[in-house]
Amino acid sequence: MYSRSIFHTFIRVCLYNIPVTEVSTPAAPAAEVTPTHRRFTLRQRIILRIIITAGYWFIRIIGPTLRVCVSREEGAQETVGQRPLIGSFWHACIIPATYMCRNLGVRVMSSNSYDGEYMGRIIRKFGFVPVKGSSSRNAVRALLGLRRALQDGWAVAFTLDGPRGPRYKVKPGPVALARSSGVPLTMFHMAIDKAWVLNSWDRMMIPKPFSRVLMRFGKLIPVPAEATDEDIERYQQDLQDSLDRVREFSEGNVSKVGTAEFPYDNRT
Repeated sequence: MYSRSIFHTFIRVCLYNIPVTEVSTPAAPAAEVTPTHRRFTLRQRIILRIIITAGYWFIRIIGPTLRVCVSREEGAQETVGQRPLIGSFWHACIIPATYMCRNLGVRVMSSNSYDGEYMGRIIRKFGFVPVKGSSSRNAVRALLGLRRALQDGWAVAFTLDGPRGPRYKVKPGPVALARSSGVPLTMFHMAIDKAWVLNSWDRMMIPKPFSRVLMRFGKLIPVPAEATDEDIERYQQDLQDSLDRVREFSEGNVSKVGTAEFPYDNRT
């Protein structure tokens, strides 16, 4: 039973993260938040090393084969690397998203759990900076860390239906952060024409080599500092609607990637 659990964990993490840089951006600093100093058993340290190494090389090998088109609504961010912004996307497309946003210094919320530890170590190898916390634990501390990152001019990102779902449902963190920081919300979805789909709560998509990918950005949503709690609910619904809209668009047009209407992005 234990070995089977290890196997499923190994598969999920190896396939967990991927982002693409659209502009020439210097590599991000190793980390702004001190990693959790935690004692791991010998078995856990071995598993960590295997997961981190396999996950990193999976991303490095599959990522460059993806044929990506970047599409935008009117009023959307102009480049993948634009900052500061508060980004949101669904957990299912975390693999191509990690490859598309590598080496941009994006700050992301990372769980304090054992799972969060190895995920954080993997994404650091791709230029992300984990900030400890999650939607269920230490959320206030993490949001304060993300706010500081925005003040320093960095972009931050949320997988909004993570870490446990419900699938495709927005949580309030990004909107609250936008109100307190004055930084607008951005959102995107990435559809893949050929992918393995895990039988998990998020139906995570694992791109097959040389898959076509359509990355669709939605219109930026500013949230004023004077927004009331009632306004926050409305902006949260706006974010939900935008994410649903870009998902529907990308899934409906991914088969057209590579045509004149949806040309490949040569900066991936």
